[in-house]
Amino acid sequence: MSTYSTLSYLFLWMVILASIIAAVSASSEVVVESLSKDSGPSVAVTREHKYRSDVTLYIEKSDGERIPSGWSTRVEDGAAKEQPFEFQPGVNLIVGWTTGVLKMEEGERALLHVPAELGYGSRPMGSPGGAFYIPANSNLLFDIKILGKVGASEKEL
Repeated sequence: MSTYSTLSYLFLWMVILASIIAAVSASSEVVVESLSKDSGPSVAVTREHKYRSDVTLYIEKSDGERIPSGWSTRVEDGAAKEQPFEFQPGVNLIVGWTTGVLKMEEGERALLHVPAELGYGSRPMGSPGGAFYIPANSNLLFDIKILGKVGASEKEL
């Protein structure tokens, strides 16, 4: 093999390897798809506060199909009553949730696409046929609206 052929061969493999690394990296990141934002001032979500949110959780298949997990705080998505979920980023949450909400603002509604390794990984959650179920190694999709900080008055929301 000539030096040119060897270099071309090595370059081709480097391109293929870079493509594989990019694909793996892209699939292991949380993607925040903003659906709407409040018209008021932008107030970023931080680790320092506890927040109220409306949430529906889906299992997201590789083809983009959304399968309801059975867990929602919205009546329209199966909850018995409207009951916002309270959380503080980084406290007793999956990594993907914290990563995603820290990219959001108060009043924003977004879809958080969370790969399995940043969700529950190889651990199933809930039980098949129960109130909710998340199979092991599931990619998650959270439809979330950050309502505001816990304790903030309606005027501040």
